Amino acid sequence: MPSGLAQSILKNQQKLAENIIDLQYARQPGVWKPYGHPGREKSVRDAGYHLLYLAEALETEDQILFIEYLAWVKSKFASLDFPEDVLPTSLECTREVLVANLPIELHTPVLEMVEIGRLSLSEVREASTSFLEEDNLLARQFLEFLLQGNRQAASKFILDAVSQGTSVKDVYLNIFQNTQREVGLLWQTNQISVAQEHFCSAATQMVMSQLYPFIFNGERKNRRLVMACVGGELHEIGARMVADFFEMEGWDTYFLGANTPPESILQTVIEREANVLGLSTTMTFHVNKVRGIIEDLRADGNTSTRVLVGGYPFNLSPGLWEKIGADGYAHDARAAIREAERLLA
Repeated sequence: MPSGLAQSILKNQQKLAENIIDLQYARQPGVWKPYGHPGREKSVRDAGYHLLYLAEALETEDQILFIEYLAWVKSKFASLDFPEDVLPTSLECTREVLVANLPIELHTPVLEMVEIGRLSLSEVREASTSFLEEDNLLARQFLEFLLQGNRQAASKFILDAVSQGTSVKDVYLNIFQNTQREVGLLWQTNQISVAQEHFCSAATQMVMSQLYPFIFNGERKNRRLVMACVGGELHEIGARMVADFFEMEGWDTYFLGANTPPESILQTVIEREANVLGLSTTMTFHVNKVRGIIEDLRADGNTSTRVLVGGYPFNLSPGLWEKIGADGYAHDARAAIREAERLLA
């Protein structure tokens, strides 16, 4: 990929997005007229997201990231009853606007990636129906309490399950992880609102905090983990689960949470003398922020701290972690423990 291609797109992201929507509205006036000015603002926002994911795929030279994003958008648009030609038309307008505004030497990689995305829309995909197995009764009941907005009942249900012998690790992986994925699917398919999705996440984090007496009581090891979500990344439950798993395995953990500035992450690694730095992102367009932190860590001369990455984009593209210079990758908290032990063996 030509150097600076992603930056060429992102530095003019707002203007490009507005041009894309001007062109799309001109071609499909009947589709958009009922939504008025608020609808146009949301359309510009969505076009901006398309550019973000396109730029990230170009920067990492990983078409899977763009293809999977478009599959998600296609599903979301279908749940909103948009005509099938809305997304293909959006991609065509994106292509035309970028060609008109980018230097000619940058056209080839952009055209190739947009065409790959356009062709992917014709692929028939099996629709996701549920992340909850029929026999996962605990997860189903917990989710029902969350969707009812009954935080107290959800909390009592989990605490009762643990007191009756369900391990905290099983609660994390089989209940919290699966219900969070299910909540995301329900939002994607327009079955719950953004407010409900946010409530479910907040309530889950509250219940997680109530389990801490069961977490901070194991035999300690002389190993240290710093766990963080990169700047701009607001999805922290997965990262918190990983940190808690390490704590249960006897590690000393330092969880920095969501939206942590890179300089704070690097300073904490030094101060805590971390054996492992865990970096998490859910949003694909934050992958290069992870890369930047790894590059800065190595540029500062730190070659002893192992870097372990995880999150949705790394689950999508198995080789992505190597492309950005990480030492390892894990798809969930239990796998993160195994991979960290392997890296330090």
